[in-house]
Amino acid sequence: MRPVHAKAAPAARANSDAKAAQRVFDTAGEAIRSLGEALNGEFSRAVDILLSVKGRVVVSGMGKSGHIARKIAATLASTGTPAQFIHPAEASHGDLGMLTRNDALLMLSWRGETAELSDLITYAKRFRIPLIGMASNAESTLLQASDVALVLPPVREACPMGLAPTTSTTVMLVLGDALAVALMERRGFSADQYRDFHPGGSLGRALIRVSDLMHTGDEIPLVADTTPMQRVLIAIAEHRFGCVGVVDKKGALIGMITDGDLRRHMGDDILTRKAAAVMTKSPKVVHADDLAAEALALMNEKKITQLFVLDAKGKSKKPVGILHIHDCLRAGLQ
Repeated sequence: MRPVHAKAAPAARANSDAKAAQRVFDTAGEAIRSLGEALNGEFSRAVDILLSVKGRVVVSGMGKSGHIARKIAATLASTGTPAQFIHPAEASHGDLGMLTRNDALLMLSWRGETAELSDLITYAKRFRIPLIGMASNAESTLLQASDVALVLPPVREACPMGLAPTTSTTVMLVLGDALAVALMERRGFSADQYRDFHPGGSLGRALIRVSDLMHTGDEIPLVADTTPMQRVLIAIAEHRFGCVGVVDKKGALIGMITDGDLRRHMGDDILTRKAAAVMTKSPKVVHADDLAAEALALMNEKKITQLFVLDAKGKSKKPVGILHIHDCLRAGLQ
C-alpha cells in the first residue's frame, strides 16, 4: 500500500522548483532596475566611441564573462555594428594581431581584475585603441585603464551559495544589449538592413520584400488594351504565368486576363475580340516594398496565384513586376 504522502511529493518538488525560479527572476529584476538607475553619461560616451569606429568592435572576457562577451559581439554584428570576439588567453599567443588601431575594445570582467586581460589592456594602451571597460569595481585595474568605464551595480547572485555567476552575467548581458540597441537607433538601422544580415531562418523569411522575389523586365507578361485576343493567347503561352496584364496607352495597368477569363468568354467569339473586352478590370496588385508574406496572404485570401507589382512609392500605375505564388513558396513563405 502506497504511503499517503506519495502523491504529495511531486507537488511539493514542483512548488519548491517554482520558488527557486521566482527567486532568480526577482533577483535579476532588482539588479536590472539598479543598472538603469546607475546609468550615466559614460554610457553615451561608449556609444559615441562604438559609433565612430572605422574598424570593428572587439569584445573580450574570460570565463562566464567571455560567454557573455561572445553574445554581445554577435548581437552587435547582427544589428549593424561590425564586431568580433577575441579570447583573452588566445590574444596573448598571437590573436592580438586581430586587433587594429581602427578598432575599439570592449572588455568584460565582473571584478575587473581578471589576469588574462592584462595583455589586451597593455596592447590597447600602447596603440591608443579606445578601451571600454565593463566591471563592478570602479577602482579595478580594468576600469582604471579604460577610456570609458561602465560601472555595474553591486548585485546578489541568485545561486543559493551566492557564488555561481547568475545575476552578474545577466546585468552584463542587458548592458550589452542596451549598447546594441542605442547604436541601432543612432544609425537608423532599418528592417531591410536587419533582413540583409539574417537571410536564413524565419527572421529572414519574414522580412523578404516583394521586390526580392518578383519577375521584372521582359518577364512581365503585358499587352495593350487594343491587342487582338489571338496575340493575347500567344503572350500567355510565352510567359507561362497563366495570365497577362493589360495596359493603356500610358502603360498603366488597367486589367488582367487569366485562364479563368478565357474560359468565361470561350463561347463569345473570343478570337474576334480585343484584350479590353475580355479582361478583368482593376486587378489586385501589390507594391514592390510590400512584405512578400503580405502578398502571399492576399493571394491566399483571394484564391489567386499571381499579382502584378507597382512601384514602391505607389504613385505610378505602371507595373514593374509580377509575383507568382510559387515564388513565395520557393522562398520558404507559408
